[in-house]
Amino acid sequence: MNLIVVPYRGLALQALVLELPVPLGELPSPDWLRDLLRVGAPAPFSPDEGVRTAVRDLLRAHGYRPTGRGKPSSEYLVAAVGDGRLGSINAVVDVGNVVSLHSGLPISVVDLDKTVLPLRVDVPAAGSSYVFNQGGQEIDVGGLLSLFDAQGPCANAVKDAQRTKTCATTRRVVVVVWGVAIGDRSVQAAAWVREIGERLGARHEPVVSG
Repeated sequence: MNLIVVPYRGLALQALVLELPVPLGELPSPDWLRDLLRVGAPAPFSPDEGVRTAVRDLLRAHGYRPTGRGKPSSEYLVAAVGDGRLGSINAVVDVGNVVSLHSGLPISVVDLDKTVLPLRVDVPAAGSSYVFNQGGQEIDVGGLLSLFDAQGPCANAVKDAQRTKTCATTRRVVVVVWGVAIGDRSVQAAAWVREIGERLGARHEPVVSG
């Protein structure tokens, strides 16, 4: 799959497609995966305050303010896991949350079959927004680096759009690692997504970006 990415200083984006062996509703999240949803679980990463700072700087580049309810999803995960507010959601979202929690990099998981191709990564215009939950709440994504399909922005490093979120019938997802240019952490994060996906029986397909 091809993904167009606009030039963006500090971005080290990684992406891949996972094709599940059965519909997501028939693929329970195994105990070993749920056990990784905790601070201190075995992981190929160590906490790095420099990564946290770099992610925030990445999102600020076009005027977005990554604070409060608009902070990067990776920061939300650390807080939610720490106080027991986050549990298993479904197998593929758990994969993204596990890798994001331990790498410190925000990760989007999008139902590929709910998108309208082509896909691109770009910066939404001021005033752009989308609904991000079943309650109809909206997030202002103007200036926030985002994944677009033909209908508009649908995911970013803060909150993903409700219209392209996974559901029981999901068979293919595109996983986007909103990486920063610090060492090879972004590449390692994508590799761990791929490894965990394979343990779940998923096939992976690389995403060619340019």
